[in-house]
Amino acid sequence: MMCIIVSSEADIAAFKDYVPQPSDDQPPPGKKASPPAAAAAPPPPPPSTQPSQAAAAKLPVSPVARAPPTGTGARVFATPFAKTIAAEKGIDLKAVAGSGPDGQVRAADVLQATPGVSVPGVAAVAPATSQSFVDFPLSNMRQVIAKRLTLSKQTIPHYYLTTEINVERILSIRKDLNASLEKKGLKKISVNDFIIKASALASKKIPEANSSWMGDFIRQYNTADISIAVATDNGLITPIVFSAETKGLSQIAQEVATLAAKAREGKLQPQEFQGGTFTISNLGMLGVKSFSAVINPPQACILAVGGAEKKVLVDETSQSGVKTKQTSKRWWWQASEPEDFTTIHWVRIKFKSAHVMSVTLSCDHRVVDGAVGAQWLTEFKTLMEKPESMLL
Repeated sequence: MMCIIVSSEADIAAFKDYVPQPSDDQPPPGKKASPPAAAAAPPPPPPSTQPSQAAAAKLPVSPVARAPPTGTGARVFATPFAKTIAAEKGIDLKAVAGSGPDGQVRAADVLQATPGVSVPGVAAVAPATSQSFVDFPLSNMRQVIAKRLTLSKQTIPHYYLTTEINVERILSIRKDLNASLEKKGLKKISVNDFIIKASALASKKIPEANSSWMGDFIRQYNTADISIAVATDNGLITPIVFSAETKGLSQIAQEVATLAAKAREGKLQPQEFQGGTFTISNLGMLGVKSFSAVINPPQACILAVGGAEKKVLVDETSQSGVKTKQTSKRWWWQASEPEDFTTIHWVRIKFKSAHVMSVTLSCDHRVVDGAVGAQWLTEFKTLMEKPESMLL
């Protein structure tokens, strides 16, 4: 076959009857080229199941995806999106034929593949691990804890307020009270009992913190029922000191000791730990400086109490004043010029050491706004730093 290319359309007619001349390497018409010397006949080809070339020539030619390599160490080229889809559908990319350049696997190739296909002839290799572990079944209490705390973090918009409290006066009063209680054979008072009492009184003063979110309304409680977080072998439980604002420190101490013992023995009755309007979680005895607690639904607040640390503070009795000093060389009544005086402002700062405790209030923002939470924390701080005011 010959193709003649001309530069102008008018030249096409000149080549209408053109007959090509025989070339040196092409025999003239009527003569057949002499066959080449006979060579050793090649062995007959093996039988093939493929269709003949003639039949294949009649079929339309379509691009054929290059099959990926099947070797164990062969690298599979795939787009990032294809890798993501394969991971989600559990498809082995080594078994997917790629239609991209150089057999690259595309997202469409993965979508057309069958999930769960594996590379033929290659055994799956289990991942090597040296981990040693023990699985424990979930107790009913652990399941309840997980459900409630997950619900709390997923549905309650938490925010946190932190302050430091000087507990030096509480420690002093507690020492005197316990000396008297010990003589009477009564239960000693702990710092946590002061915290319960102060929390109850602050909740009565700022009732918004003593409330619950009920979906389409807010419920505000008339009594401060303080839930106390107690750690047991089975998990966390919160027995309740009901109407804590009406009880004295000695009564609160006795109730807390009884409830904690029953909680650790698994003898609490449902009415002793279900409910509550405000929760206290104290980890100070475990050496924790500060932390943020998860709200106990449907309550609106929980107070996280850290341990007391000794710090250096400025003493409130520090003095300051103003002093006038005469700087003229002559007495004022002898000088012809105006008298000369210098005013000196002075401060005498005193320092003291005191035990300071960090507390963090977690609030439900649906119920307690930030300013309201700050008011509650201020009231609590005042009661703790002036514990005698709890008796009024």
